[in-house]
Amino acid sequence: MSKTAESVWNNCLAFIEDNITSQAYKTWFEPIKAAKLTDNALSIQVPSKFFYEWLEEHYVKILKVALTKELGTNAKLVYIIRMENTYGNKQPFTEKIPSANRSNLQSQDVDVPLKNKSPELKNPFVIPGIRNVKIESQLNPNYNFESFLEGESNRLARSAGLAVANKPGGTSFNPLLIFGGVGLGKTHLGHAIGVDIKDKYPEKTVLYISAEKFTQQYIESVKKNNRNDFIHFYQIIDVLIVDDIQLLSGKAGTQDVFFHIFNHLHQNGKQVILTSDKAPVDMIDIEQRLLSRFKWGLSAELNHPDYDTRVAIIKNKLYRDGVEMPDDIVEFLANNIKTNIRELEGAIISLIAHSSFNKKEITIELARKIVDNYVKHTKREVSIDYIQKVVSDYFQMDVDTLQSKTRKRHIVQARQLAMFFAKKFTKASLASIGSQIGQRDHATVLHACKTVDNLSSTDKQFRKYVEDLSKKLTL
Repeated sequence: MSKTAESVWNNCLAFIEDNITSQAYKTWFEPIKAAKLTDNALSIQVPSKFFYEWLEEHYVKILKVALTKELGTNAKLVYIIRMENTYGNKQPFTEKIPSANRSNLQSQDVDVPLKNKSPELKNPFVIPGIRNVKIESQLNPNYNFESFLEGESNRLARSAGLAVANKPGGTSFNPLLIFGGVGLGKTHLGHAIGVDIKDKYPEKTVLYISAEKFTQQYIESVKKNNRNDFIHFYQIIDVLIVDDIQLLSGKAGTQDVFFHIFNHLHQNGKQVILTSDKAPVDMIDIEQRLLSRFKWGLSAELNHPDYDTRVAIIKNKLYRDGVEMPDDIVEFLANNIKTNIRELEGAIISLIAHSSFNKKEITIELARKIVDNYVKHTKREVSIDYIQKVVSDYFQMDVDTLQSKTRKRHIVQARQLAMFFAKKFTKASLASIGSQIGQRDHATVLHACKTVDNLSSTDKQFRKYVEDLSKKLTL
């Protein structure tokens, strides 16, 4: 029985499938088609030049073994690259270009269309009909390190960001995951790292994108049947910054494609920077294989800014806007707006606007009015320390007792209630809550929250505890 290109390639595929992961096989070998068999030369058709280069770089050894088994030691492998948009020409005019013979499969050739020797990059950021392969970074130059003031609440994340900006892909902070509540500067820091890298390494391709936009682009690529082009585009990025990565939750297809992009970038020494409103351990409906990769580098939390940092933020904002404000008003704002930086800056803008439009001097009275009007529409957060004090006072014990290792029932319940309300009223991660309430882990906090929920529905007295404490904490 004479061999055909299909039978030879199918036998090769059977061998390859047994020796690599199913996902790698699906991604890199299923799209390949057998084209022709001439003597000992098997021609295979691949979707793009990138595809061919990836196979040569990562799977050349297994291809050599598989093909030698089928065609003997004189086996040759020819790649035929088929571009899209050949307008119905099944066989566009081609020329043979010898490759570097990296696989030692004798003289290896690549067929490429003569008029387009390198495939045009499909850039998902380009408006259809406009030719432009340049990748814009999508960075905001106003979000830089100079305007991202350092304080106790952000020192680790900011220092790690500077280290990454100095040596992208060359530190152990890869990926760098920045997480924290709303308005604490995650997006600002992500942009700042990208802006700094562009300044120091102008030749590097840096791209900022929100997880939501990434998902939209992926869906569009599936509709247009160019998923591989979408993957290839992101795999050429040197520094990829993805904002709000938790929004991939529940999106299996987008997670799968991001998994392949992440692997390629990481394996090739490219830098990945992610932001999230929660720590990896608290993310829901994200595949375990992705979560494990998020933990490969550094997860740095942004906390609520302390008083000194809030004062510095206000003064920096005023300086940048060229506005002067008495110190007592700066202190008033710093003392009364503690939730997040975005809220703080919003109040400053409102105060300056009211003063300017109404031609009024900035006074404590005006500041109080603005703060009251501004904050009343904003969900206020209480601190974990405050929650522990309120719960301890309610049960007539001190905070040290609440945090102790004792297993006495009433103390355990008080501790569980503190954890429950910390999760309810703050943006802190489970790990952070546990750490602050007696050095417990995130699993203990999760168990405490479930216990409180269960007891609230079955125990009348316990339900009263929850109602009383809830009122005290929301006054």
